[in-house]
Amino acid sequence: MHGRPRKSATPVDENASALKAAKIRSLQTQFLQNHHNNIYTKEALELNAKLLEINPEFMTAWNYRKLAFEHNISSQSEVEKADSDHIKSIIDEELRVVENALRKNFKSYGAWDHRKWVVSKGNSSTERELKLLNLFQKQDTRNFHAWNYRRFIAGLKNISDEKELQFTTDMINDNFSNYSAWHNRSVLLTHLLEKKVEGYSPKEIFLTEEYEFVRNAVFTDPDDQSGWFYHLWLLDQTVKVDMPIMISSWPPCGSDINLPIANKVTFPVVLYFNETVKGLNSHTVSVETESDVSKDITWSPLSTNKFGCGQAWVTHLSIPHQELNSSKTYEVKIRSEDSQGITSLSGVPCSQPWSFSFRVSVCLDEKQSFGKITFTDESFCTIDTSLKSIQLLKSYFEVTKSDDEHPTSSKWKLEMIASEIAQYRELLTWAECKIGKLTLARLLMAHDAMMSTGTSITHVEEVLELYSELMKLDPPHYQYYKNEHSLVLLKQMTSCMESLLKYCWQYKESSSLNITGSICLRLNSLSLSRIGSFERLLWVQSLDLSHNQLHSIEGLEALQLLSCLNLSHNKLTSFTALEPLRFLKSLKVLNVSHNEIGAHTVDTRRYLCSSPMSHTLSYDPSFEEFANGDDAKLVNFWEAYSIFGGLNLMQLDVVGNVIVDDERFVLFLVKLLPQLKWLDGEELH
Repeated sequence: MHGRPRKSATPVDENASALKAAKIRSLQTQFLQNHHNNIYTKEALELNAKLLEINPEFMTAWNYRKLAFEHNISSQSEVEKADSDHIKSIIDEELRVVENALRKNFKSYGAWDHRKWVVSKGNSSTERELKLLNLFQKQDTRNFHAWNYRRFIAGLKNISDEKELQFTTDMINDNFSNYSAWHNRSVLLTHLLEKKVEGYSPKEIFLTEEYEFVRNAVFTDPDDQSGWFYHLWLLDQTVKVDMPIMISSWPPCGSDINLPIANKVTFPVVLYFNETVKGLNSHTVSVETESDVSKDITWSPLSTNKFGCGQAWVTHLSIPHQELNSSKTYEVKIRSEDSQGITSLSGVPCSQPWSFSFRVSVCLDEKQSFGKITFTDESFCTIDTSLKSIQLLKSYFEVTKSDDEHPTSSKWKLEMIASEIAQYRELLTWAECKIGKLTLARLLMAHDAMMSTGTSITHVEEVLELYSELMKLDPPHYQYYKNEHSLVLLKQMTSCMESLLKYCWQYKESSSLNITGSICLRLNSLSLSRIGSFERLLWVQSLDLSHNQLHSIEGLEALQLLSCLNLSHNKLTSFTALEPLRFLKSLKVLNVSHNEIGAHTVDTRRYLCSSPMSHTLSYDPSFEEFANGDDAKLVNFWEAYSIFGGLNLMQLDVVGNVIVDDERFVLFLVKLLPQLKWLDGEELH
């Protein structure tokens, strides 16, 4: 463990281990008999104490002591209950047992938990607890159990956060590598910020001092990670917005959208926030139309989690057939009715009100035959910038600034980050430090994020170079750096209208524009391992992500207009990686050919054993009915059923995946997707 080689046991060691195991088994047998029979005598507790001294990790034994404590207290006479010294002697005995266990293993979860439980009963000296903590923290300054317990005792003694903060300062000055002290410092400062204690609000006063404090640590030993992690926390405190904000939407504010007339015109409305939120409903968000054509509005999170939260939320508005009029424009207004009811996962309300409006008109639906969609270069031509859809994109690049950001506040943040960039550039001139390069990359991106939107990211080339260097310097964390590299690249591509248009292509004459739209966003062959910047892509109908290195498409569910998607030649290993597709009800064309679906029997990133009971996807009982008694043969396809079962795909490509080698799978798809017209390039009859 931690780089120490394993030593072979000597015969003496093996004999001692066997004797210890025999003793533990004997004690456990006697203890479990007492536990089963609810025996809480003095002799039974002494036996339990011996067992815990040998094996402090035996949680059942600690739980037994709690039951014995409650039993013995409740069975005391009224005189004994009134005798504080008698009660204190019982508590002291419990604390003694814990101390003996901690001498055996001072990182025992059960022992620390039991001590906290006993001390919370009262009749204990918190001064003695602090002395004990000092003893343990001298033995191991990074023992996070002791630090957690210290926060508990500080709360009981009403020790101020300022005083505890000074204690962390002393511990860090004694040892810069004390990660637990740095962590406790961040916890204490968070409390002081929340309570807006004098000297800690506004933030810039103490942040300046903290940046200098942690700089002393990282410049003293650049290879120690403790201070670097604290610096990351400081950076987050500097740049983060303290409340959720709605940052993008579909349709965008002030836009005009045109929909084809059908029996009923239905279209999605998407709200995209800067972080995961909860609480969107008809009470917190109001939808107004001049003819009140939309009633009973329900907002749903676009997320694969089961906790009723998401960064993107959707509702569907409808214009009934009797209201349709090709000469009329319908205005829709959406606003936060009760923004306090929309909160982050930590409970911070979206207290900044927001609103936007857009116009909807309808047009005659020209019925067109559906032809096969291809993504070859020959299928596209240079985009015509006069297209109406191009004008629609401009709204995503309007310069916006949050009302909560006062110009003075933005200025000091920018200056502080610029100062840190200069410091760490200097550090890297004399220290080849991996985490220093990572910190510099984060600082540069934070600096660019605070600049006015609608302009190119100024440091992107330097950041991409830093991540490329890190991939070579730190192979064990290669995938993390690769993912960050991909996200930075996408930020640059979507940072301004001019940049994004380089990746937009126009379909040549096609009979299927009603399926794909006229524009395809081609992000193919970019070596992307992760996708992001979805707030700028809510307008996309056709997307080409082929010939990349994607293992998942998490976040793609926000693109509710998506009807045509090319994921061929990536590294998707299972149908579970396609889970976001379940939310894309407009999807008609899908290409997942030449991936690794079926090559891995177990998707180890999601579960340990492959079965419907152990997966994040909910097992659909209707699968058995669909299999029609043939479930033994089709059981391996239940994930595909969960993904594709709710879609109306007209074209699907799955060739080049191991699972396609099973002929039953092709027949399964044809049965599952009755609307399918093209499968692996062949027209179905």
